Amino acid sequence: MTASSIPWLDQGYPHIWLPYAQMKTAARPLPVRSTQGCCIELADGRTLIDGIASWWTACHGYNHPHIADAVRAQLARMPHVMFGGLVHEPALSLARRLCGLLGPGLDRVFFTESGSVSVEVAMKMAMQYWANRGEPGRRRVVAFRGGYHGDTFGTMAVCDPTIGMHAAFRGLQPETETPELPRDDEGEALLDQFLRRQEGQVAALLVEPLVQGAAGMRMHAPEVLRRLRRLADRHGILLIFDEIFTGFGRTGTLFAFEQAGIRPDIVTLSKALTGGTLPLAATVASESVFEAFWSDDPGHALMHGPTYMGNALGCAAAHASLDLFESEPRLAQVAAIEGQLCEGLAACRDLPCVHEVRVMGAIGVVELKWVPDRTLLCQAFLDAGVWVRPLGKSVYLTPAFIMPADQLQRLLQALQSVLARVTPAFFPGRDAGGKDVA
Repeated sequence: MTASSIPWLDQGYPHIWLPYAQMKTAARPLPVRSTQGCCIELADGRTLIDGIASWWTACHGYNHPHIADAVRAQLARMPHVMFGGLVHEPALSLARRLCGLLGPGLDRVFFTESGSVSVEVAMKMAMQYWANRGEPGRRRVVAFRGGYHGDTFGTMAVCDPTIGMHAAFRGLQPETETPELPRDDEGEALLDQFLRRQEGQVAALLVEPLVQGAAGMRMHAPEVLRRLRRLADRHGILLIFDEIFTGFGRTGTLFAFEQAGIRPDIVTLSKALTGGTLPLAATVASESVFEAFWSDDPGHALMHGPTYMGNALGCAAAHASLDLFESEPRLAQVAAIEGQLCEGLAACRDLPCVHEVRVMGAIGVVELKWVPDRTLLCQAFLDAGVWVRPLGKSVYLTPAFIMPADQLQRLLQALQSVLARVTPAFFPGRDAGGKDVA
């Protein structure tokens, strides 16, 4: 069966609106029949090795039986109940479990359905924290160049405007300056000066710890987080870590901030929280942040409440995913993947189109010198039997932690083979020497 003769695709495609795609010109999406382990089976019978774990979510691979059994058992008991005026055991026990994993100082969990919304909630917490404490002028959340925190209106305001995802909405919200991360003493001094100029206006600093994901997997050292903690403390503002991408093992520790030996005031989690099975996110705050909302005044309450908040099926999947981190050697597997990525991507450094190679945990990135024609590059990867999608100039691998060494080797060979065969046609507007075409 070919993709053009699949009834559900032919009949349904005219009615769907796809993400991040100009549908008039974009290639038709591939119809998926099933998933298993680290592979995607297409409706035409082809099998692809998934190199990006469905936007970094499927950390245990697809269809893990422990997660599937937990979701089935929860479905038989209760799929969902509203979280307004009611609670249930899966959500409360998951909140307690997450706080235990995050460690002392992160004590209160607010559940949502998506990463973007969890960041929205973190921003609301930070701003209302100050309003409840009598400083309503602190309404600014400072995020950083190269950062991405979601697609909702609030999170668009704290994304790097140069990334390009939200250009259509430019001007609808106040333009905010995105300073550079403080990578050295000079950068720390510059950010200190920036915060002094904003005295009394800033509610919090917001950063993706160690890796800025959707900006092209830009990496920074743990010392950057320590600098941010020092600056937040010096200026008396909150520090928010967006661990939606980095949380649950991706950088080599369960949470990226552990590598810096410091703690945020608020942290956001999603993506791998349920092992890539169901939508669930969490915003976890310190008790000191929560105390600013603890009042006899109803106006001091956090007024946010998603319809599917604390969804019981999602909580059951998250419990099962956390079970696997306890019962199976996930962090050791990430360390092994890191070693194989370092070795396998090393040969890409000498390719003419490559600018840089970066590896951290189960993240491997080959940054190209120019932005490629995404359609051509993705088709080349499909022809090689792998599912890989570039982010701007970055071609990256974020495999499932359970990926066998031989499958990862096939991914690495495919990536090296494709990049070794790129021609000027892959880089629109460039000649054979890489120069701009007039």
